[in-house]
Amino acid sequence: MTKRWALVAAASLLALAGCSSDLPEDTNPGAAVSSGSDTRKSEFFDQAEYDRQLAFRNATPQGPEGKPWEQMLEPEMVDTTKFAKAGGKYTLCFSNAAVDNPWRQVGLKTMQQEVKLHPEISDFVVLDAEAKDDKQISDIQSLSGRNCSAIVISPNTTATLTPAVEQACATGVPVIVFDRGVNTGCPVTFIHPIGGFAFGANGAEFLTEKVKPGGKVLALRILPGVDVLEQRWAAANEIFASSELDVVGVEFTDGDAAKTKSIVADYIQREGEINGVWMDAGATAVAAVEAFQDAGVEVPAFVGEDQQDFLRLWVDEGLTAVAPTYPTYQWRTPVIAALKILKGEQVPKEWVLPQPRITGENVKQYVQQDMPPLHYAMCGCEGMPGYPGPWK
Repeated sequence: MTKRWALVAAASLLALAGCSSDLPEDTNPGAAVSSGSDTRKSEFFDQAEYDRQLAFRNATPQGPEGKPWEQMLEPEMVDTTKFAKAGGKYTLCFSNAAVDNPWRQVGLKTMQQEVKLHPEISDFVVLDAEAKDDKQISDIQSLSGRNCSAIVISPNTTATLTPAVEQACATGVPVIVFDRGVNTGCPVTFIHPIGGFAFGANGAEFLTEKVKPGGKVLALRILPGVDVLEQRWAAANEIFASSELDVVGVEFTDGDAAKTKSIVADYIQREGEINGVWMDAGATAVAAVEAFQDAGVEVPAFVGEDQQDFLRLWVDEGLTAVAPTYPTYQWRTPVIAALKILKGEQVPKEWVLPQPRITGENVKQYVQQDMPPLHYAMCGCEGMPGYPGPWK
């Protein structure tokens, strides 16, 4: 096992409140951090992986132009001939962490449409873990006992799901992990965008550029214990700690819009002003912006994501913002990878996908007025048959 496999890329977005956590029970994840950033190193911070992900941001991807879900960054290919399965009729099985937020809902729709593009997939079995580790462990065990040609897993949390993934690997059925990682290298491939460090750094670097020294930054997080999210904050914390910005609070929102709005309103009242907002996921970015509007104060520099409601608000209000992305087009890649493996074709051991960033210069090209407000711009689905029907 390598540290690289213990650290996932990755997002969007995540199992919300009620999800089990891999953090110790005495951790107080909601405690505010005032008078500067918390400089303690996260257990999820790895300097080598941090440096690698930041370097990946400037790497040239290999693969078909215009299809980032098929592209790869600096791949190390592995032989899969032992998994080749003759006949061309496959049962693809998927253990999904949850569909409890818009990012995961858009992603699953995209995956389902990708499956329809491949008639050699005769059956697509999907089990929803409902953001519960124990249920996903049971789901994976159930799939291991079925006639699955390949098993795709998007883990709910990192450490807790590792043994279940290892047990699935031991059955001899090819296992593909994507989105969030586990602490084992047994899957045939691990698919993810560049990673949480890159996401977190993109947002934090933006704020260090846009907020004056001494400016107050509020960090909003979703929940603890998911590696992709912990990486995002670990990277941001690293950058803030070496900056002149004052991180006045680090709060968990549970991905709840009302809670987010209340937290932001409290900080505006308490601090007098907030000059920047960093988020580890942008699902509730609009609610956070509305807290400033309701208070009658200027909306500060903002880190959001590629949801349509935030992109539209950004353009309409002329916000100073950036949207690091955890592209939902990654949900297409596990299907493509599974078919390659079942045909005995090489795949990357770690399939690292490009991770675009939306800025003030290109935001208008991602605004889609005819799509639902919670639709993600980076779905990679625009050219798929039936678009936009299934996503509306």
